[in-house]
Amino acid sequence: MLTCRELFEFLADYADGELEPAERERFEEHMAVCPHCVEYLDTYRKTIELAAASRQPQDSIPDDVPEDLIRAILASRGPKAGPD
Repeated sequence: MLTCRELFEFLADYADGELEPAERERFEEHMAVCPHCVEYLDTYRKTIELAAASRQPQDSIPDDVPEDLIRAILASRGPKAGPD
């Protein structure tokens, strides 16, 4: 069975479904007895989802937002450092 430290080496491949069957079985054996690693994997997956969502185009600005507020927010962000 994997240790917690060893499990972290396989985390990304497991989350992406890229582990070989034998490795996946060892990973899941550990997860069955280690609630800390289960929680860590859940947090890892949520982080990936949030990062992906942050790169999605945002909805348009509601019509009731004052134009001067929009300009102030954009000005405070400064010039873009590069492409998104």
